[in-house]
Amino acid sequence: MEPIVEIRGLVKRFGSFVANDRLNLAIRQGEIHAILGENGAGKSTLMNMLSGMLEPDEGEILFKGKPVAFASPRQAVSTGIGMVHQHFMLIPALTVAENVLLGMKRGRGPLFRFKKACAEIRELSDRFGLDIQPEARVSELSVGQQQRVEIVKTLVRGAEFIILDEPTAVLTPAEVKDLFRVLRTLKAQGKTIIFISHKLQEVQDICDRVTVLRLGKLIGTQDLAGTTPADLARMMVGRDVVAPVRKAGVASGNIRLSVKGLHASVDGARVLRELAFHIREGEILGIAGVDGNGQRELSEVLFGLRQKDSGVIELGGEELHRQHPRGMTERGVAYIPEDRHKEGLMLQMSVEENLIAKEYRKRKFSQGGWISRRKVRECAEEQIGSFGIRTSGAAVPVGRLSGGNQQKVILARELMLNPKVIVAMQPTRGMDVGAAEYVHKRLLEARERGCSILLISTELEEVMALSDRVAVLYKGELLDTMDREAADLDRIGRLMAGIRPDTSCAI
Repeated sequence: MEPIVEIRGLVKRFGSFVANDRLNLAIRQGEIHAILGENGAGKSTLMNMLSGMLEPDEGEILFKGKPVAFASPRQAVSTGIGMVHQHFMLIPALTVAENVLLGMKRGRGPLFRFKKACAEIRELSDRFGLDIQPEARVSELSVGQQQRVEIVKTLVRGAEFIILDEPTAVLTPAEVKDLFRVLRTLKAQGKTIIFISHKLQEVQDICDRVTVLRLGKLIGTQDLAGTTPADLARMMVGRDVVAPVRKAGVASGNIRLSVKGLHASVDGARVLRELAFHIREGEILGIAGVDGNGQRELSEVLFGLRQKDSGVIELGGEELHRQHPRGMTERGVAYIPEDRHKEGLMLQMSVEENLIAKEYRKRKFSQGGWISRRKVRECAEEQIGSFGIRTSGAAVPVGRLSGGNQQKVILARELMLNPKVIVAMQPTRGMDVGAAEYVHKRLLEARERGCSILLISTELEEVMALSDRVAVLYKGELLDTMDREAADLDRIGRLMAGIRPDTSCAI
């Protein structure tokens, strides 16, 4: 079969750094093709060149056998290449049709264009099984439906080659199945799909072929038939990736963290409702749920970044009244925030400065108000070695590290505190399989030392692999809590969609 897109000797540099190093790749028409690689492997750079957001320094891109050069995403779209980004580019207050019309060339009057867009959306929705109503307001749609609106936007603009960046990151299991149904329909009608994901089992389930990048170079392209997720992980990181094993058994220690009747609001809107749970010594409680159901607010309330409206939080049997971050750190609570750039790190400061950010006042680093640079450097070098942080030195600004290594800096800093409790919010978000493996290993080691861990993650595989008990958060409520052995993906998926255990209807 003739390739729809062909890449020949593609090079992209950022200063002296080579992000894509002479890539050669042919993507067949009508296939679902996965692009895999560790953080920093060059996936995003390659996709940005294909979609017109970057221009290559060397090499060429051929579309249907003809060389193309894109100076903007608009030019790529007009050629037939569209991209659905991980973070949707929709305006919630507008309807589906109004969002589709944004950015398109103006034609006849607005009413005519709106009616025409509605008719085209209905036709595409019927043809590809998208189940999208053009008059629906985007704010009223589920996350899965919003993603289908993004796909409709590319189709209305005539896309034959569609790039999906982490398309299942915020979907429930049922929505993932529905997305895969849509992708198979698009494929059957001749569309070509690029599927970028860290979820190897999903790649195995939906894709025809896979291309692996490592450190900007193309490692290989192969059919997925006959391969396993372990094979794909080995191609990505260059070694076997072994998932850490959680030791079985029910935690029998004392209750370390207890929450009762917790309520919290944001701008007057209630985001947490009547939450109640506890975590024992040496136990991991996993909180599953679709992003945006109160996870961030829960983690912020527990660490003192946001005040609760009402309810009781007890740490070691002692009730906390108006907790704040420094006080929680002093009480033995570590915090791995959701957004490592905005909340976890000071990007302009060095690796060593970030590592001691919570301990620089202590005598082991300072005396009489003076910080010992020698002690700071010794500590940093020890942690860099222990956690395998890839950096050319402790004095390097942490903003220059890859995402996975930045996350290791946060993990090292928090575990240096020898915490009694860890609130881990999306600890491996955006991380490749090798870096995620390392984070999981260190969290399980902390559990074995008796640490109590609240693991909040939208990655169901992560929750199921690490947790002793699993709870599901939906619209600020905990719908159910179950032992890991009693949990199954179908049950959790229904809860994530708001279907309570004793009903068959979503709430």
